Amino acid sequence: MTWVNSRPDFRRWTAPRGLFSLAAGHAALTRPRFRQDPMILGIGTDLCNIERIEKTLARFGARFLTRVYTEREQAKANSRPRAVAATYAKRWAAKEACSKALGTGLRMGISWKDMAVSNLRSGQPVMTVTGWAADRLAAMTPPGHEAVIHVTLTDDHPWAQAFVVIEARPIVAQPIAPRPPGPA
Repeated sequence: MTWVNSRPDFRRWTAPRGLFSLAAGHAALTRPRFRQDPMILGIGTDLCNIERIEKTLARFGARFLTRVYTEREQAKANSRPRAVAATYAKRWAAKEACSKALGTGLRMGISWKDMAVSNLRSGQPVMTVTGWAADRLAAMTPPGHEAVIHVTLTDDHPWAQAFVVIEARPIVAQPIAPRPPGPA
């Protein structure tokens, strides 16, 4: 270990010989150095003012909705009559957070409708990407991995917040079941 500016510099640290060998007696330390573990490709967060979305809805109405939200997102928001603006604000924040996690922001051809938030039956929000956003996601996913987008939404008037984490999971080959013996 070396010292830089009176602090240890761990970037140049190397393991003592034998620490990662079977002789050390620790099976957990004998894994290959470069395992196929999941990795984080991108993280994004955004905070949106619900009152700002209310004012935008009042000013631009359907023009704003059709430009930014998918039909499914609009149906979800309209199914919540007491929280329409909050639902739109959370989805706005999720789209912004997703664009940040993709590393592009809302540029490079990525449009608002390329990112869509829906909910599972359990209520868990799910982000799906299409178009240029899907192309960007495919470009940043390493070979042998699949991208998974995690999203969480919350609101507490007047704020709506979203976090998006894009994870790359290794694709595990499914073992082929042996054929039962029988006539050829």
